[in-house]
Amino acid sequence: MPPVVISRSTASHRVLVADDKAEMRKLIATVLRKDGYQVSEATDGLDLLAQIELTARARSAPIGVIISDVRMPGLTGLDLLAILRCASWETPVILITAFGDDATHAQARELGVSAVFDKPFEIDDLRAAVHRLVPPS
Repeated sequence: MPPVVISRSTASHRVLVADDKAEMRKLIATVLRKDGYQVSEATDGLDLLAQIELTARARSAPIGVIISDVRMPGLTGLDLLAILRCASWETPVILITAFGDDATHAQARELGVSAVFDKPFEIDDLRAAVHRLVPPS
């Protein structure tokens, strides 16, 4: 993947949501679409990476925020965050996890995560974090 730098000032209202649990992914996507965001969904870590690479190659509107579950098949949310940071992506990443121990939170912070939410979380708190990173249209 070629290095792509996306600053907050040029970020779009696109949100990419990755969670292997369809119910959680659909809930987040539905709520954010109602807020005016264009939301793409990924079923796991490999699907998320493929969508990011496709966006970079197509030079389409950049992704404004990535929301990813930590534990997914293929690549974890932490793996993806590390890959993005090594490739110089500055896109804000929010992680969600049912396994939010101190080590997971510390590793996420070291990788430059924007926020981590432990499941179960209040959907309005997640919405507020997305709004802070990329205000809705």
